[in-house]
Amino acid sequence: MITIRKSADRGRTKIDWLDSRHTFSFGEYYEPAQSGFRALRVINEDRVRAGAGFPTHGHRDMEIITYVLEGALEHKDSLGTGSIIRVGEVQRMSAGSGITHSEFNHSKSEPVHFLQIWIVPAARGIAPGYEQREIEVGKASGALVPIASREGREKSVTIHQDAALSMAKLERGQTLDIALKPGRHGWIQVARGGVAVNKTALAEGDGAAISDESKVSVVAESPAEILFFDLA
Repeated sequence: MITIRKSADRGRTKIDWLDSRHTFSFGEYYEPAQSGFRALRVINEDRVRAGAGFPTHGHRDMEIITYVLEGALEHKDSLGTGSIIRVGEVQRMSAGSGITHSEFNHSKSEPVHFLQIWIVPAARGIAPGYEQREIEVGKASGALVPIASREGREKSVTIHQDAALSMAKLERGQTLDIALKPGRHGWIQVARGGVAVNKTALAEGDGAAISDESKVSVVAESPAEILFFDLA
């Protein structure tokens, strides 16, 4: 079964410096039927104007993954970590027992466009942690490359949950077949372009929940970039 979450149906927060689209309930946007999928709790697509950003705020008991699509995002946290996340990199912050951080557009002239993803951890109260890695984008042409996983496999960041996040880039007409093991679920998020998932069209910003399927076929209808979540 494949259930589509259309981009246009997402929640939205729009203020002078931020335009954020919410796949699932977030902040003041609440939709009971859209409160997450399995351990996947948040997919926010954020655009932040030059020089602006989120001032210091706190989180607990969440695995927070940041994936930059355009520009660069500056991060600082209460662990003493300071970094800049750019296209081709992924960041994981485990909020655990409690952490504060800030996120700002690193550029004073260009906007930053990124996805922020929250995954519920398998256990509460773990020690807060931070990790940032370069993605092996060269391997992502027509194939899934892990960027976050429980084991930190293939140079992905490590998350504290039985889940894995991968990305792939497809040229128009290219096909990617994804196998799902029994009892596993999937979520596809279209970051760029358009694809057909088992012949169902998905546009940029669309998502799809996948259950009770052994294989998913993704065909690019234009040059595309997708994220795929493998979930318990």
